[in-house]
Amino acid sequence: MEAVKHVKNNFVVGLGSGSTAAYAIEEIGNRIKREGLRILGVPTSHQAFALAVEHEIPITTFETHHQIDLTIDGADQIDDELNLIKGMGGALTREKIVASVSKSLVIVAEESKRVKILGQNNHPLPIEVLPFATPIIKHKIRGIGGAPVLRQGTRKVGPVITDNGNFIIDASFGPIHKPAELELKLKGITGVVETGLFIKMTDVVYLGKPDSTERIERKK
Repeated sequence: MEAVKHVKNNFVVGLGSGSTAAYAIEEIGNRIKREGLRILGVPTSHQAFALAVEHEIPITTFETHHQIDLTIDGADQIDDELNLIKGMGGALTREKIVASVSKSLVIVAEESKRVKILGQNNHPLPIEVLPFATPIIKHKIRGIGGAPVLRQGTRKVGPVITDNGNFIIDASFGPIHKPAELELKLKGITGVVETGLFIKMTDVVYLGKPDSTERIERKK
């Protein structure tokens, strides 16, 4: 995997969540065994933590490391400015915290995740919210033009619970022409913990195609 080539000795690496990021975690583990690579990982979810342990990646925390050299993660949508929608796996808050203190954010995704405008094809925007405030937040999201749906669990009764003990609202806004403005509006609603909009955070994207990988760098 091309993204894992960015990982160097003595790096602190943010370990993203989801199926695509899982391949990166596995390959980092392979490099540790094959090359003796020395790194420390910061997982963004219980899933990423379990995979890191499985592949024998040493773990660290923010108590000992306040900055991360590199984070490798996936995305649900990527626009032409390399802004992202993330969070369909439910780990958006921890993913954004890790990305915010990373010197470099590398995204790995399938070619189908590339869009002209975020929200295209009526793709929802995940929003992590405090359970107590959920009805109010849904009402306010409708007031700014969104269609909110509380994400329900599978193989369980009731809503999805995040690693932080919160709920996820999936809100459809249609094409999001001004993602930074929408981010500010949503973060201004009391009870919203975080949104799945990652604005001007990505440095490099690797898009997987049937017979090749395309590298895209954010324009500085």
